[in-house]
Formats: sequence, structure tokens, C-alpha cells
Amino acid sequence: MRVALFITCFNDTLFPAVGRSVVEVLERLGCTVEFPLEQTCCGQMHVNSGYAHEAEELMERFERVFAPYEVVVSPSASCVAHVHAHVPALRDRVFELTEFLVDRLGVEDVGASFAHRVTVHPTCHSLRLLRIGDRPERLLRAVRGLELVDLPAAREGCGVGG
Repeated sequence: MRVALFITCFNDTLFPAVGRSVVEVLERLGCTVEFPLEQTCCGQMHVNSGYAHEAEELMERFERVFAPYEVVVSPSASCVAHVHAHVPALRDRVFELTEFLVDRLGVEDVGASFAHRVTVHPTCHSLRLLRIGDRPERLLRAVRGLELVDLPAAREGCGVGG
């Protein structure tokens, strides 16, 4: 399956290894991953900050850059939720990573190992807008050596939204 990778501006800036890891996982599962070099921010930060007009050009660019792809995958629920709400032409083709792995590829074991103790604090967008549910936990339970620990009140917000 041919997949376009949308790496969000915050991933690119703060967590560049995430993109490389996503490519590694998708290729391991048989996907052909393409990275459109013309991609930029989807406009979410601008819209959330009250600059919807300024975000229009970014959203139009997003649509233009990703229009040729049948599947677009991103490791950010927040940006995927924004695209679903503001770029309707691509709504059915843009997926958050865990949603794509579990629902589209039918995979819960990606062949990973990580011998550490971890927990998951789901983002508000993944819970309330995309309804990702337990997909991240299902994937993590299959990671060899990983100890998944429940986080009390994990479904509560982290406070970023106020």
C-alpha cells in the first residue's frame, strides 16, 4: 500500500526521530512510504490561536500537496482532527497512525521491542474528536519487553486547553 507521511510541524521541530520511526514501522508492515517535500503546517496552531484567516493558505496547501494520495498517515491526533474538520476533501484519507495500523492494516503487533515501563496519556483530540479509543494500548500490549502501566484518570485533560 502506498502511504503519504504527514509529519506535523511540531514533530519535525521537537521530535524528528518520530518521523523516521513511523517510516520504519510502516515499511516493516509492507507499505511504500512517500514523504511529500512540499508539506508544511496544516494550520491547526493558527486556527486554535484565532488566526483562521491566516491558516487558509496553509490548509489549501495541505489539500494540494496530499490530494494525489489515497492514504495519508500522521502520528498526531490533533493535526489529523484539524484536517478532518477543516480540509473536508481529504477527511476520509487522512489517518492517525494507530488508527491506520489497527483499522486499515489490521495489525496490533508491529514487531517492536522496548524493555521499559511506560504509560499512556491520550490526547484530548484522540479521545474526543477522533475517538481513537484503546488502539494505542492494543499496540503497546504487543511490544515485547514492555510493561504497560495504567495511568489513573488518563481520560482527563492535561490542562493545555484550559
